[in-house]
Amino acid sequence: MARKKRQGALDLLAALPWPVGILLGVASFLAIRFCIPWYFNRSGNEVAIALGKGLADGPVLFWAWIALLVCWVGAGLSFLKQRQRARLFDDQVRNLGLASLDWRQFERLVAEWFHRQGYRVEETGGGGPDGGIDLTLRKDGRVELVQCKQWRRRQVAVATVREMWGLLQHHKADAVWIVCIGEFTPDAAAFAAGKPIRLVTGRELGGLMQQMAASPALPHLAPEAALAAVAPACPTCGGKLVERKNRRTGDSFLGCETYPACRGTLPLRI
Repeated sequence: MARKKRQGALDLLAALPWPVGILLGVASFLAIRFCIPWYFNRSGNEVAIALGKGLADGPVLFWAWIALLVCWVGAGLSFLKQRQRARLFDDQVRNLGLASLDWRQFERLVAEWFHRQGYRVEETGGGGPDGGIDLTLRKDGRVELVQCKQWRRRQVAVATVREMWGLLQHHKADAVWIVCIGEFTPDAAAFAAGKPIRLVTGRELGGLMQQMAASPALPHLAPEAALAAVAPACPTCGGKLVERKNRRTGDSFLGCETYPACRGTLPLRI
């Protein structure tokens, strides 16, 4: 797992909703400007009172303005990031091209998808295109973890799903998500079955984004219901279909994930 990069004060502030940064700046200014002089004045000592007055007229006021400025800069960065995510999401809805995104853009796109479902999204940053927990979601008292996989040429294997299962238990989260541009191996899908692990392929993500833009009701569906709204079903058994390749022709198609028990297929729509 890639090491998570350290975050500075501005990074942490930019990860908060921008109105929170505005309010935090005001609260910090008032706390520094008035609480420090009050602390010295309450002592009743003439020297401490004089010191508090001197601090209030100089250093305390300076640092109060610095705190306000830092918080508001962080709020501004948060606002810009939110606008960038929204613009990226809308562009992808109009002209779906997930494969053209780099790993950072894909992570931001997924963050906006969850934001529009009503989640409070924290971009924790796993440290790169392959690392750890990329997003932390909070909604209705639940905490869910997300890993984004921007792999174009290979499927997400069961090892990645096992890793996220371990992270769920370590952080005592309610569920984990793995969202990828491509597909998952049959072993990965089998391991996730029956566990609070949500696997979202690029094809499902694209369909969900487009339905979300067309239907305001979709974001209010439960995650399983939303996925079922766009995920193709096996015409034979009704199970989930995954992308496969014909070994003789090299053509791609959708086949039942339970193959060879079920041999249902559908043509792959690009």
